[in-house]
Amino acid sequence: MQNINESVAYIKSCYPKNIDICIVLGSGLSDIADEIRNPVSISYKDIPNFPLSTAPGHEGKLIIGELEDKVVLCMKGRLHFYEGYPLSKVTYPIRVIKSLGINKLILTNAAGAINRDYAVGDLVLIKDHLNFIGSNPLIGPNLDDYGPRFIDMSNCYNFQLRELAKRVAEKQGVNLQEGVYVGYSGPSYETPAEIKAFRILGGDVVGMSTVPEAIVANHCGMQTLAISCLTNMAAGVTSNKLNEDEVLKVGAEIAPKFSKLIKGIISKM
Repeated sequence: MQNINESVAYIKSCYPKNIDICIVLGSGLSDIADEIRNPVSISYKDIPNFPLSTAPGHEGKLIIGELEDKVVLCMKGRLHFYEGYPLSKVTYPIRVIKSLGINKLILTNAAGAINRDYAVGDLVLIKDHLNFIGSNPLIGPNLDDYGPRFIDMSNCYNFQLRELAKRVAEKQGVNLQEGVYVGYSGPSYETPAEIKAFRILGGDVVGMSTVPEAIVANHCGMQTLAISCLTNMAAGVTSNKLNEDEVLKVGAEIAPKFSKLIKGIISKM
């Protein structure tokens, strides 16, 4: 808690106003941060106790400012389990965000399609998840200041915010799919056999983030919305090999549609 309080104090010294919403930006999806008005940029390396993002496409900055008449904090760069951080570090920013007084969280990610009815370029609203990361960020001493030892996960991805997202997407003419996200540790991509198993278990999309953040946000009592941008078909769905450059390239192509949807949702939150 002392570390968190030090991080919070520094961020507030840079931006003392109240903040309404946090958006965690996935790989190749950082363009929306460029639309923030009167932005204040804070590098992770300058925030006391804040872990650094090392993944490609993740700059490691907080951008705080005005978007759609709300004050928004964008995380340009998240932490991943595969970077070698324990999940308590991966989710440290979520605790800091909650302690800044932010109660609404939008998680985004680049993901692979398990569901054969999906296509590259689709946006998928996450309604639930399967945790195959291999651990849980709440393991260890409970932080009672945030929530109880045992938490219900049935509304982890807030139902009201999902319904709002659907209405905005329909108005914009965006084909917003809805499905179950499979969290995988990485950094290797999944094998075709694993993807087949995930499909049998009910998974629709797969990625290497989001699940730990959603669990901790739920523990903190935050209202959480999560959207995947499909940058590739998962292993074995097609004969194509998976590579990081393609994920970033397709993410950049999806970005305008994604940004429009996110801004529409923020305006109604």
